[in-house]
Formats: sequence, structure tokens, C-alpha cells
Amino acid sequence: MHLALSFSLSAALAMPAAAQIKLGIVGADTSHVIAFTRILNDPKHPSHVPGARIVAAFKGGSPDVESSYTRVGKFTEELRTQYGIEIVPDIATLTSKVDGVLLESVDGRAHLPQFREIAKSGKPVFIDKPLASTLEDAREIARIGKESGTPWFSTSSLRYSEICLNWKSDKNLGVITWGPGPTEEHHYLDLSWYAIHPVEMLFTLMGPGCEEVTRTAGKDVDVVTCRWKDGRAGTVRAIRPSSDYGAIVFRQKEVLQSAKMRSDYAPMLKDVVRFFETRRPPVPNEETLEIFAFLDAAQRSKESGGKPVRLR
Repeated sequence: MHLALSFSLSAALAMPAAAQIKLGIVGADTSHVIAFTRILNDPKHPSHVPGARIVAAFKGGSPDVESSYTRVGKFTEELRTQYGIEIVPDIATLTSKVDGVLLESVDGRAHLPQFREIAKSGKPVFIDKPLASTLEDAREIARIGKESGTPWFSTSSLRYSEICLNWKSDKNLGVITWGPGPTEEHHYLDLSWYAIHPVEMLFTLMGPGCEEVTRTAGKDVDVVTCRWKDGRAGTVRAIRPSSDYGAIVFRQKEVLQSAKMRSDYAPMLKDVVRFFETRRPPVPNEETLEIFAFLDAAQRSKESGGKPVRLR
């Protein structure tokens, strides 16, 4: 009896803890790969998010995007030497070693071909901003995901800012958001490069349903005014070269204006880990595609000299 009890106890103690989800990185050319690895892999990090661990990475990189080719080597080496991440030669090797993928390539043009390779495994994918560089690429990612049964979602971390988490409400009658708006010459949807952040804030606070946008483009700022199907209105200001992020929310009997925002990836990464556990996207794919239809309409409005353009 005592021998059996002792054996059972020893066996229980020898059993491993609940297995962590193993994640792989595609594209080591953004500071996000270092920040995310710290938060997920280091239990002593003040913002540590448990449940998943980054174990491998495919370097990637774009030779014609300065913010890619000037940083990809440095970040790859930091992942390898400081965090013990295995660097693999291709995406197929990566997907054979992990349970899910963080598609981190800074160049949105790379996301469609890289997603196509990842989708051969059917493993869930978080696609960092921007989802793509064109509306057509964004829709093709959605088509491939559906056809292959590959769960995916994409978001800006600003969707998880205190402003958006605390002020999201069906009482919001109108919203103004702002943030940095630098562009990158290879991205046709130029607001997708960085202004995606205040755009995601707008959609988080207003919800989907935008039907028309008008863009006034300038050297130092672009202003996009937007009309929703129910008559509500929103505005996004993309400021160059940089600015803080913020929002003003209009309600029936109050106006809320943000103070200076703090940035923390942990709230987003909690949803990312939950996504890999459940395979259910916390941001509906349909809303993400509407955001890209919004960016596409804003681009066409700019090209037409500021005429109102309906979303496709």
C-alpha cells in the first residue's frame, strides 16, 4: 500500500507541467520580435504573459526597405544569442517545430507569400501590422486562410490601449483619433505603414460599418474624415514625422479626451496567446478586411484630390 502510494506520488511529481505553446517567428526585422520574446519567454519580466514561448525564427527581411535590411541582422543575432532562439533556414522548417506562428515581417508586401507558405501547415497565425500592403493582398490572405483552414488574425497593439479598452461603447457618437503617420514608398496603401495605429483605434471605438471616407493630404498631416452607415462620423489625423497617440470621444452628454498614452504589448499578447489556445480570432477577420477597405478608399480619395470615396 505504502509502496503503491509512494510510486503514485513519484510518478505525479515526475509529470511535466502543462505544456507551453511553442511559437515561431517569421521575419526578424522589427523591434517587436525582441519585445514579444522578452514578455513571453522571461517569467521575471514585469509584463510577463504565460502560456506560450518563442522557440524558433526564420530571419526573412526585405532588401529594398531600409527599416528591414538595416535591422534584420541585429535582431536575428539578438534572438539567437540572448534568448536562445533557434534560427531556421525556411518557413517549412519553422512550421515543423512550432504550434503557431507570429508573422512579424515589417514589410507588409511580404505577408501574402509568407502566409501562403505557413498555411500549408494549417497552424494558426498572428499577423503583425500591417496585414498587407494592398486591399487585394489582404483579401487573398483571408481567402487562403479560409480555404486551408488556417486561423489568423491581425491587429495593432493600440487596439489594446487604455483608451480603447475603457472607452469602447455603443454610446460613442463620433471619434477623433491621431498618431504618427510616416509612410514607406513601397506600400501602395501609405497609411497602412504607420497610421494603421490610429485607424485601428478609430474602428475599435466606433465599431465596423464605415461606408465613405474623404482624405485631405498634406506634407505634415493627413486628415481622413469618415461616415458610418448609421450616420456617425469619425476622423483620423496622421501626423508626420511623429506625434503622440490620442483620441476624443463624443457621446450624448459627455466628451472624453485622452491624456498622454502609455504603451504596453502585454494586453495584446494575452489575446494572442488565447488565440493560439482556442484558434478563435479576437478581432474578427471581417473587421480587419473592412479596415483595409477603409485604407484603400483613403488612398483613392488622395489620388482623386480629396473627393469622397466609398469603401469597396
